[in-house]
Formats: sequence, structure tokens, C-alpha cells
Amino acid sequence: MITPLDIENKRFAKQMMNGYSVEEVDEFLDELTEDYTKNYKDVNELKVKVDELNNSLAQYRTIESTLQNTLVMAQTTAEEVKNVAKQKADQIVEDAKSNAQKKVDELNSEILIKQKELEDIKKQFDIYKAKMESLLISQLELLKDVNKDDTNY
Repeated sequence: MITPLDIENKRFAKQMMNGYSVEEVDEFLDELTEDYTKNYKDVNELKVKVDELNNSLAQYRTIESTLQNTLVMAQTTAEEVKNVAKQKADQIVEDAKSNAQKKVDELNSEILIKQKELEDIKKQFDIYKAKMESLLISQLELLKDVNKDDTNY
């Protein structure tokens, strides 16, 4: 690439006849040098900016990658937490069902015991009633006998 210094230092051979005007060529070269210098500086500044932007882009890509990885980890963790919570909920439900079934079994057992006790009490009552009936009948017979004896006197 030609530098502004190359343009400034460029000299042409001078011809005697039908040559270019030395002043015009020098003037044009000065203008060209000035414009080229400005463009050369602009290109260098733009190269620096492009490098800076590329570095920033690399940084942002790294951040993006980190954020994507973080998001994936967060999703994975959320799934794991959800699964653990579901397992715990299922375990709680199973424990509750088991406890409820135990209580039902205990209550059924108590009901059977109470029914047996009721039947025993009914049998005892029937026996007591039969004894009382027998006692009353014997007492009635005794009274009848006493009344017969009283009438015989």
C-alpha cells in the first residue's frame, strides 16, 4: 500500500518540452497527499474501531454463551426440583393413604370387637331375662301355693 509519505516524496523527471507544469504537478501532489493522508488516517482509525468491535463482539458472544449455559442449567435445575417435589408429593400421598388405611383397619377391628361385646351383652341380657322370668314364675308358684294353704285353713 502506498503511504502518504510515498506520494509526498514522489518526484517526476522533468522534461524540457511539452512536459507538465512542475508547479501544477506539485500542487496536485500536495492535494493528493493531503487527501490520501486523511483517508489513510481514517482507514487506520476504522481498523482500530473494527478491532475494538471484534473484541467487544467476542466478549458479547462469550457472555451469550455463558447466559445460554446458565439458562440450560437453570432449566435442568428447575426440572430436577419439579421432579423431586413430585416425588415428595407422591410419597406424602402414599403415606397418607397408608395411614388412612391403617386407621380404617383399626376402626373396623374396633367395630368388630364392639359388635362382639354387644352380642355378648345381649346374650347375658337374655340369660338374665330368662333367670328373672324363671324366678318370677317360681315366686308366682310359691305365692299360689301360699294362697292354697291359706284357703285350706
